[in-house]
Amino acid sequence: MNDVSGFKDIPPTTLADFLGREQVMDIGIRPLWPSMPRIAGPAFTVRCPAGDNLMLHAAIYRAEPGSVIVVQAGDVDYALAGGNVCAVAQRRGIAGFVLDGVIRDLAEVRESGFPVFARGVIPVPGTKAAVGPLNREVRCGGVAVNAGDIVVADEEGIVVTPRARRDEVLSASRAKLAKEAAESLDEWEAAHRARVEKLLAENDFESE
Repeated sequence: MNDVSGFKDIPPTTLADFLGREQVMDIGIRPLWPSMPRIAGPAFTVRCPAGDNLMLHAAIYRAEPGSVIVVQAGDVDYALAGGNVCAVAQRRGIAGFVLDGVIRDLAEVRESGFPVFARGVIPVPGTKAAVGPLNREVRCGGVAVNAGDIVVADEEGIVVTPRARRDEVLSASRAKLAKEAAESLDEWEAAHRARVEKLLAENDFESE
């Protein structure tokens, strides 16, 4: 099974159930406007030092269509990208950006509908001087991300599935979603209440 696109049907909440907290980016990296669509795809990783955005700008011409460009930035004082960079990335088929940093030209990017998950917005552009390797391990939102890891991001959060666990996690997630879809709320409530009451009883809880 080599189905990366199948991850677009899996919400981050389900992935987090299997992968745990260490694969979930911190809450500071968020969609930059409401109702941003879910993105899912293999990571194309970039590292930008403080104040510089050259390698992100290079990455939009090197990442394959469907990739999620994931950036470890050195600060939140200078924008990694703006409207034109996002527009070109969108035209080239990039699924979206996940940035441990900030962008500018938010109105343009929002109007285009190109998905950007980042720490915020600042009008100051970065410079373009620092050349470095692409597709090396980066740390974004507290998570180690390698090229080819599967990134799923929406309003619920951002989860990274290690490439080596892709098939296992996708299969388990699909099975969990199918089971949940077949269960009524009444059934869920009965099982949930029984579990809660059992835990309370085991800990000698008494209602007042």
